[in-house]
Amino acid sequence: MSRKYELVVIDLDGTLVDASGNISDADKSTVKAAQAAGVRVAIATGRVIDACRRQLQELELDSAHIFFDGALVYDMSRGETVYIQPIQPETLKSAVAFASANNIYLELYALDRYFVKEITWADDVHRKFFGLKSTLADLADVASREIIIKCELMIHNDKEEAQSSIFMDNFKGLLCGTIARTPAYPDMKFVNVVDPAVSKGSGLVQLAGHLGIGLDQVMAIGDGTNDLTLLEKAGFKVAMGNARDELKAAADYVTLSVEDSGVAAAIKRFIL
Repeated sequence: MSRKYELVVIDLDGTLVDASGNISDADKSTVKAAQAAGVRVAIATGRVIDACRRQLQELELDSAHIFFDGALVYDMSRGETVYIQPIQPETLKSAVAFASANNIYLELYALDRYFVKEITWADDVHRKFFGLKSTLADLADVASREIIIKCELMIHNDKEEAQSSIFMDNFKGLLCGTIARTPAYPDMKFVNVVDPAVSKGSGLVQLAGHLGIGLDQVMAIGDGTNDLTLLEKAGFKVAMGNARDELKAAADYVTLSVEDSGVAAAIKRFIL
């Protein structure tokens, strides 16, 4: 007899990863139990691949996952790209030029590394929390030769908030910006800037198609505004107890917070 849900797709930061940067033992064991029961489990994150390797190893997940806020679906076990939607080259060049002219800090992310024009406070955050090391480069040169999947804006004060708004307003219709947060840095916003066709929801459509699973057989769990499209596409929508209010309003069920292993609680109730 088939199960009601064949795939569980889970956000990382604020959903599985807590304020200390860790995944609870309860979440780990429950995710493994779901897999042992034959249910597929995947993550859907704004993070790049290298920033997820430790978490995927801890959860013993080695199949296909959604990265870059939906711009990339990548099969870890095969080392293969299932789906990719990079930023259009001409748009990217314009974005780099605009950021430079307006003194806006911008990061460019390729599949396996990210580029910056200078080392700032953001470099320390990426290195310590996400395990990422930046590559210093001329961003105009990078834009002309690299396939860039996303740009990122970092916000931790009013000036950066204003700069982010100026940047996104200028590229309305050409780029899409979604805000990601992590409990480890509650006063910080990570703005993932991608092609307007990209979302976690579009990534889920690609992932489910790759696995041969209907969207009505998917349970999605998240906490942030960038998880809205993910939940919209899923057959069953779960918001964390610490989720943004708009996500809770869109959910079929609100589970416990990340600090209380809400993922484990939801999987035990609806999957196991």
